[in-house]
Amino acid sequence: QVQLVESGGGLVQAGGSLRLSCAASGSRVSFNAMGWYRQAPGKQRELVATITSGGNTNYADSVKGRFTVSRDNANNTVYLQMNSLKPEDTAVYYCNAHYYSYTYWGQGTQVTVSS
Repeated sequence: QVQLVESGGGLVQAGGSLRLSCAASGSRVSFNAMGWYRQAPGKQRELVATITSGGNTNYADSVKGRFTVSRDNANNTVYLQMNSLKPEDTAVYYCNAHYYSYTYWGQGTQVTVSS
């Protein structure tokens, strides 16, 4: 059974930085894509950033230039470096992984940015 475990969330002031990590366990497959989504209170879950096994990345317009997604394929781990954080980045951040028709989610980690 695949499990995705996130870490690195917390409370930070506007303009600060956080780094999220997500480690996949329970499988040795190389996920086609891994990434991050977020959900703010009262809003739908939205894509933040994804990265394929080949290193191709995709970002939401709202985080381009501030967030960087990366992955360690050997250890099935994906990271999200978040710089210049804004109060509107406050949300629960979820790790996501795809393997062909299978989709996996982490339990989420809270990121709160104070103004």
